[in-house]
Amino acid sequence: MPGRLLRGLWQRWRRYKYRFVPWIALNLGHNPRTLRYVPEESKDKVISDEDVLGTLLKVFQALFINDFNKQSDILTMLPEPVKSKYQDLLSVQHPRVKLLEYRHHQQSIFKPEEILYKTLGFSVAQATSSLISAGKGTVYQKYEPIFFQSIGNPFIFRCLDGVLIDGNDKGISKVVFRSCNGRDRLGPLKMSDSTWLTSEFHNPLAVGQYVNNCSNDRPANVCYQEFDVPAVFPIELKQYLPNIAYSFDKESPLRCVVLVALRDIKQGEELFSNYYTIVS
Repeated sequence: MPGRLLRGLWQRWRRYKYRFVPWIALNLGHNPRTLRYVPEESKDKVISDEDVLGTLLKVFQALFINDFNKQSDILTMLPEPVKSKYQDLLSVQHPRVKLLEYRHHQQSIFKPEEILYKTLGFSVAQATSSLISAGKGTVYQKYEPIFFQSIGNPFIFRCLDGVLIDGNDKGISKVVFRSCNGRDRLGPLKMSDSTWLTSEFHNPLAVGQYVNNCSNDRPANVCYQEFDVPAVFPIELKQYLPNIAYSFDKESPLRCVVLVALRDIKQGEELFSNYYTIVS
């Protein structure tokens, strides 16, 4: 029994140590290939925010069209110009089918990962890591409480400006996200996606919190990039955003973190990122 307890504690430490500041300070220099350097906070972007937004809108619109048979309540609340936009998108894929009749003509519904592949030409999946120690969320401003959620939590991401994102799908973190998700809902309109807390993701891109840290022998092939959701983001597509603000503060943009490929990634290759960014 003591041996099993010690092994369990050791495994938890192997996952959590990357968030323990004293350990980080003592070990950063030992693993130079696990560090990412940027000249200043505003220069950490590999691609532009416009490219990130365009990619998200492309994927989310495809998911929305694929889910038309479940979107009837939302469609009735949208203004006519927005409905016309989706009619145009729908007509490209299904000529001569009207928007509100689509759900009666739809032959099949693709899985989210299939939509991602059809839209961007790739798909991602959560699987067992090749690392022995391998182990989205609620967005907290620097002044908001996160102490209890952070205990033993290896899924907290700290942005360059101090904003924290809790991507844990269990325990207190899960309860907080679902509470905020229900708080911000406007009738049938969801302001965020809570399906990443389950085994069936509606957004196939919401797997970034499971990407492991790179190592000297496994260099990073993707990197984290911060992205603030613009205020003009289509309200009907917010149901696919896996992040939500802890406080109901409309003045602060919703912070998301996206993964950007650093090179071409082969089929079946595991993703690794840099957990540490050094700002010069």
